[in-house]
Amino acid sequence: MSNYTPTALAGRRLPNRWDGAALLLVVGLLLALVGVGRGTIATPLTVLQNQPIHLNPSWLPYYALRSTARMFLALLFSLLFTFTYATLAAKSRRAAMVLIPILDILQSVPILGFLTFTTVFFLRLFPGQVMGAELASVFVIFTSQAWNMAFSFYQSLTTLPEDLQEAARCFRLSPWQKFWRLDVPFAMPGLVWNTMLSMSGGWFFVVASEAVTVGNTNFTLPGIGSYVATALAQENLPAIFYAICTMLVVIFLYDQLLFRPLVAWSGKFRFETTATLSGPEPWMLKLLRRTALFREIGDILSERLRALTRLRLALPARYQVNENAEPSRMADGLWFAIIALAAAFAAWKIYLFISATLHWRDLTQAVLMGIFTMTRVVVLMVVAALIWVPIGVWIGLRPKATRIAQPLAQFLAAFPANLLFPPVVLLIVHFHLNPDIWLTPLMLIGTQWYVLFNVVAGAAAFPGDMKEAVANFQIKGFLWWRKVMIPGILPYLVTGAITASGNAWNTSIVAEVASWGNNTLTAHGLGAYIAQATATGNTPRVVLGVVVMSGIVIIFNRLLWRPLYAYATRRTTLG
Repeated sequence: MSNYTPTALAGRRLPNRWDGAALLLVVGLLLALVGVGRGTIATPLTVLQNQPIHLNPSWLPYYALRSTARMFLALLFSLLFTFTYATLAAKSRRAAMVLIPILDILQSVPILGFLTFTTVFFLRLFPGQVMGAELASVFVIFTSQAWNMAFSFYQSLTTLPEDLQEAARCFRLSPWQKFWRLDVPFAMPGLVWNTMLSMSGGWFFVVASEAVTVGNTNFTLPGIGSYVATALAQENLPAIFYAICTMLVVIFLYDQLLFRPLVAWSGKFRFETTATLSGPEPWMLKLLRRTALFREIGDILSERLRALTRLRLALPARYQVNENAEPSRMADGLWFAIIALAAAFAAWKIYLFISATLHWRDLTQAVLMGIFTMTRVVVLMVVAALIWVPIGVWIGLRPKATRIAQPLAQFLAAFPANLLFPPVVLLIVHFHLNPDIWLTPLMLIGTQWYVLFNVVAGAAAFPGDMKEAVANFQIKGFLWWRKVMIPGILPYLVTGAITASGNAWNTSIVAEVASWGNNTLTAHGLGAYIAQATATGNTPRVVLGVVVMSGIVIIFNRLLWRPLYAYATRRTTLG
């Protein structure tokens, strides 16, 4: 009989036949990143503009590496933004009055709206260099990732159970320690799932980020997005098929190497009082734990991180945010006055800029187009909720189903709407269908996954002790949905609905104008309005479209999503 217990085996460094493979993997990855960096830093932009995008499939591994590097760099910036922006909004009531509406606007502003203003900025920041174009591309990907992650983290921080916060106060944790020992661990399950979704969101807009045309400014960066744009322009269906296969391989690889281990690791942060059965450990997590090289690296990094989180860092007392302080009416009134003055000044500047070339009839047209797009968004939100809430709950409550659905959902969420343009456009033209109706499903491609991923995260984080209590009381059917599951996942569902709604507005920029070869279909809507203005370099119309879209989103959120989110937060923190 063996003398080794499971505990002993867990701490024992197994004889490692994987060390050589691990070393090759790390060195190969570093060399690949160095190669990508060498092609980016200090390279003249004229060299890039003179290099065509090759549709030969042998170029796809290189293009895939360039696109993936941009997305992970944007993901790093998104994580930093999430930890700072969402934390400030959650900890400060007055800051939230400004930051959350701004976040509502940012997530709904179309990608082309950012491109119009940021491309010139980054190109002038590095004049004549590829670095400027690369940073513009990374920023576009950042805008498709950051808002969703920030909303997820904000939702977790505002639904922290009171008993956990009381425990943090009893242990006299400093704000820095509380953030790393309570806030981040509690938010980790939902944040990991939304990080996966944000990575997929980067793929969804990869064409817009790598093949940029804004007025007289245009550039094409080597990557899968520019490969797809070239294939679409040349009507090369085999090349589009090769691009889809490459995306599938890349998504499968980073799912296996990164996100699957992260999901398994984040499971230990679930808030529950009873132990639950966990599924098999992912092979990559086993490799990380059993390979000597990775174990040494992990031990060093974890010790450094522990030392960092133990620091009792805190702002001076006069700058600290007191989360339990009673609101001051005078301070609130002054704060509202400052916000109102700043908003009025910005509105006046925008009015002066737009009114110099546009008229009131342009505003009427933009509002009418906004109503068309809003109707599509409302219909799509209802459809997405009816389809994906039951499916997401079923997947989230079953670890085996989660492991199967995870990479599939990532791939489907990453699938760019542009790749569906050929069959959709050809079908609409052949059957003489109405583009206003039949282009609408393209918006659902990028919208529905925000609902699904958040519902899966909420169901997966559902406490095991609650499941046992429900099973013991034999609560089933409609009563189970109404009294147990919907209240349990409501904060996640509302967060998913808010981000899905904002993304639907964003996706309208792609979905309301579809082209294949010589056929271009345009639906009535604000997305098409902004897309056409961007293509012609009409900045006042772009600004007008973005302002109208932002105004509609703010009104929509204030009347529906924010009250519903406040209700979900009260139920979670009090229940």
